[in-house]
This record gives sequence, structure tokens and C-alpha cells, in this order.
Amino acid sequence: MNTLRAVRATCALGAACAALCTSAAGGRAQSLLDRPPNLSGGWVGSSGQLYFNFMHRFVASHAPERKVTNVPTFTLAAGLPLRTLVGLEYSTNSNLAPRYPNEWEVFLRHAPLQQDRGAPVDLAGQVGYNFAAQGVDGEVSLARRQGPLRLIAAGRALSDPVSGGDRRFALAGGGTLRISRYFALAGDVATLTKRQDGEEVAWSAGLHLAIPGTPHTLSIQASNTATYTLQGLSRGDKIRRYGFEFTIPLTLNRWFGNSAQGHAPPPPQLAQADSGATPTGPVARSGMRNLAFVPGTIEIQAGTTVEWTNNDPLSHSVTADDGSFSSGLIGSGNKWRHTFATPGTYTYHCTPHPFMKGTVVVR
Repeated sequence: MNTLRAVRATCALGAACAALCTSAAGGRAQSLLDRPPNLSGGWVGSSGQLYFNFMHRFVASHAPERKVTNVPTFTLAAGLPLRTLVGLEYSTNSNLAPRYPNEWEVFLRHAPLQQDRGAPVDLAGQVGYNFAAQGVDGEVSLARRQGPLRLIAAGRALSDPVSGGDRRFALAGGGTLRISRYFALAGDVATLTKRQDGEEVAWSAGLHLAIPGTPHTLSIQASNTATYTLQGLSRGDKIRRYGFEFTIPLTLNRWFGNSAQGHAPPPPQLAQADSGATPTGPVARSGMRNLAFVPGTIEIQAGTTVEWTNNDPLSHSVTADDGSFSSGLIGSGNKWRHTFATPGTYTYHCTPHPFMKGTVVVR
């Protein structure tokens, strides 16, 4: 009965979050096109953003019953400064410990290196406490994007829910292959270094989709793991499960930022291909990905043209805070250029998503 109440309460909370997020979606979403089903890939979100992920896996019994047993896992997380994410995982079922029907994990994740910020790789670490295992778990992950391919490797240190205190270790690896702007194929494997009876190599495979015009992504997947905690992702079994995952970001700036004061900015007009003729001088390139300008700060010499490419599935703009230039709406996959002739510091934002901010420093 208590488990049923917990499931109902969590589902109600999830539905409320989903409805609220859908009505005001934004933020740097956890794009499922950048990670396989059973690896986080070091994602930490953006400071001041809330995130709600819903992962649902199920299995059907054999005929004639064909009973469907499902295990949803809910992720609630918040982006903090310094590339840090804090959150919790809640699964409605757990096979880690006897008489422990649910599984809770609170975690803190930090990414000191990010490829989008000029580092050669993405490096992240996570530490968390699993209430079913009654112990502290940790993960270090390394990832690199090369063209349409992003490869991820991870090492995990796990508490042992059976022996109570002995440390266990797991290795994991996987990646995603971008087929197009809206589709990716993904897969991964993981294994405990010393598996016990009933423990199998964990695996997953998925077709990941970005929903055009929104920050949401959807994964249709298969796996032999049940939950999304570090413990659950490291232990496979002989049961093949199917399911899906849906990501929903919530942008607090919509209510607490400048745009939430009752004066919504006017919608920008459609962008032209360029802000002038083809540049003859140097060109610096920037872009928009996961609802953020990447890189956020560009340093150039006077006379340099900056070219922005929209790598998101929804439209953005490049609009100067002082109104000196504006791109209008830049559609997904399109580019816009502007030449900076005079030294100074130019701050800009995206009009439909004012939490997206950038700076151009002209020497």
C-alpha cells in the first residue's frame, strides 16, 4: 500500500512537472542525442535550470497471461554554478536489497572539462548515495565528440548491498551516432569487474529523437537493466526490457528573470542569410547548442566577422543588448554573420530565449 501511494504521488508530481515544463520549456536540456540510454555522458545542464526526466522500462510475460510489468525511473535535478548538477533518481522498483521495494539515489555531478568550452574532452565526476544499497557510489566519465560520433567511457565504484560495505567496481562504454539533426543511434555496455550469480553484462540500445521546435528529446530503447541509478545501470540480467525516456527542462528565468516582469519581448522577424556581403576578412565561428551559445564569450580583432550556426531543433536569434544589431529568427541549421569593426565589449542574447546570453570582445 505504501509503495502504491508513493507511485501515485510521484506520478502526480511528474505529471505536474511535465505540464508546467511543457508550457514554458527552455534551458539547456539533456539532449538524448548526445548520450546512450545507460550513460549520462557527464551532462550537468545550466545554472538556474530545473530538469525532469522520465524513463520507463517494461517487460511482458509469456502467453497466455502476457502481463506487463513496468519500472519507471524519475530524475529531478537542478543546474548549479560552476558546471554542477544536483538531483535525485527515484525508481518504483528495486532488486538491490530484500524488502526494499523502491530505489532512491541522491547525487552531485561536476564537469571540470567540457569540449564545448575548448577542452579536448568532456570530463565529469559523480558521487551519490543509494538508499537501497545503503552506501555511497561514484562515477568518473570521459567523452569526446568527433563529427557525428560521440564516444563515452566510465568507471564506477559501488557499495555492495549484499555484503554491506565491500566496494565493487564497474566499467562502462558507449556512444551516439548522429544520423541527422533530429535522429541518433545509441548503445552502450557495462559490467561489474567481478560478477556474481545472476549478474550479466548490462547493455542498452536506442533510437533517439529531438522534437523539432522544442527543447525536448525522446528515446525509444531496449535494455537488460531496470533502473537509472549507478547501481541499476551496472547490473544486467537475463530479462530484455523495452521502454522510452523523455526529457523536460524547466527555465526559471521565464518567471524570475527580466523577461518575467510582465513585459514579454516582441517576437523577432525572420533572419536574413547574412548581415551583409560575404566577408573578406577573418571569420570567427560560434553556435547554439542545447539552448546555449557555444562558446559563450568570443574574443576577436576589429574587422572580424562572427558567424553563428544554429545547431538546435528550434529557432534562435542573436540580438545585441543595446539594440545595435539583431539577426531576427535563425532557423534550425541556418547561419547568420555580423562584422565587428569597432573595439569594445558587445553583449547579446536570444530574444525568444533570454536566458541564452553571449559576449563578443573586440580588441
